[in-house]
Amino acid sequence: MVQRRRLPNLNVHLPPPAAQLRARPLVRSALLVGVVFLIGIVGFCAIGRPEAGLVDAFYMTSITLTTIGYGEVVPVETTAAKLFTSLYAIAGFGMFVYLFSNVTAFMVEGGLDRYLWDRKMHRTIEKLKDHSVVCGAGNTGRHVIAELIETGRPFVLIDRDADVVRGLHQKLGVAFPAVIGDATDDDVLRAAGVPRASGLVACISNDNDNLVIVLSARLMAPRLRIVARCIDEREQTKIQRAGADAVVLPTMIGGMRMVSEMVRPHVVTFLETMLRDKERRLRVEEVAVPEGSPLAGTTVAQLNARKIKDLLVVALRDPAGAWHYNPEEHERLGPGMTIVFMGSPEARTKLEHLLLR
Repeated sequence: MVQRRRLPNLNVHLPPPAAQLRARPLVRSALLVGVVFLIGIVGFCAIGRPEAGLVDAFYMTSITLTTIGYGEVVPVETTAAKLFTSLYAIAGFGMFVYLFSNVTAFMVEGGLDRYLWDRKMHRTIEKLKDHSVVCGAGNTGRHVIAELIETGRPFVLIDRDADVVRGLHQKLGVAFPAVIGDATDDDVLRAAGVPRASGLVACISNDNDNLVIVLSARLMAPRLRIVARCIDEREQTKIQRAGADAVVLPTMIGGMRMVSEMVRPHVVTFLETMLRDKERRLRVEEVAVPEGSPLAGTTVAQLNARKIKDLLVVALRDPAGAWHYNPEEHERLGPGMTIVFMGSPEARTKLEHLLLR
């Protein structure tokens, strides 16, 4: 479950991709210095042969690059040796200046914090399995994230804007895992653990981007449940054919909500009150009865007898797709059946535990 906790210092939550970009010049300069150092060892070995060994060449390389200027153990007497040493000292000093400048920039501009953030997020996401991936933290994505946090479900956010992610961390007070990048990129989807996830929500503001995300995720994880946002109704069929299990049109949802406010205002008030109750956090949930479950073959009455707090069975859906609303207590729970109930996250967790125990 996602744990609520205040973040002591949100400034350290910086984008992983930026951390990688900041680290590249540092790694590149370190490699260049290593190559220059190796050239120096080979060069001084050649100048001082056969008397000078690797240790002598290493010593000469070190005092030349660091400009310490101790006594020479490899004689620099010939014109070629003097030219090599002079040019090598200039080039080597330049490489060290380049390395130190990159180290300074990496430290001063927050590169170290970003690198540590990147590693922490990577380790956190690597441990996740059967989580949800939310693509986009816009107006729709923020509500998706808030609901996942409220109901205690693990998830990973993908968004291009690090400032938006930091703002959500601060607003929601939860250090949820996130990947800063383009969700249409397969590497970014893999970094968010899509192959191990149980669901994905594509709620980018652009229908074409959502189409690409759906197609990429479906190819990456054939069993993944994918829900996509669609603005233009004409694109709904395309997104479904690309692999989305469900396509949500905000304009249609908004229209239905307005009609409900007109003709059934008390029902809307009831649902809103339920959703906004921060103490009980009641929701209409669903769980499936797996094969071999200890509850398979039991009745609704036997389930109710366990007296799980805040659990109210609303309907049953059998494997054939038939619905049984307000089921009688004698009705049995069979393998492959889905239980639809009203309950809190704790009730859902207890029921899932009973089904799998």
